[in-house]
Amino acid sequence: MDVSRREFIAGSAACVACAACAPAHPPAKGKEGQGMLKGISPVVSPDLLKTLAEMGHGDEIVISDAHFPGHTFNARTLRADGIGADRLLAGIIPLFELDAYATPVVMMAAVPGDTLDPAVEAKYRKALGYDGTIERMERFAFYERAKKAYAVVVSGETAKYGNIILKKGVTPVA
Repeated sequence: MDVSRREFIAGSAACVACAACAPAHPPAKGKEGQGMLKGISPVVSPDLLKTLAEMGHGDEIVISDAHFPGHTFNARTLRADGIGADRLLAGIIPLFELDAYATPVVMMAAVPGDTLDPAVEAKYRKALGYDGTIERMERFAFYERAKKAYAVVVSGETAKYGNIILKKGVTPVA
């Protein structure tokens, strides 16, 4: 029996891995989008959470738009279909320290003769709570950098030039 990700996350702890018994044990009722871990956005999949935890300082992650050829450029490509890049960024940033020693945010520049929509950068800045410098990188240089990134997450973002790279920093010790 097929179980959606939402049903899987919301399922009871005893039967969370048992999709066959889903009709006998319907998903628990609770807050919409509430997962099994506190403080982690439901847009952050288990694979994405693992990827973020594996990354070290200086590693980069690409959050791409739906049209980005992630699988062409990086063997470690995750899918987040249907989820806007801004929602992913907002889910990631509480878990992810941006690099304090280099420009930690890079976006793709417009191809000569084309234009950028400033609303895309604005919504990404808002999602990240970031007012620092954003480096703009030519399309093919961005592709080369994506090849070297720790991972690529292909989102459901449909905005033109909706690709962004985050450089991980050192997590502060509390």
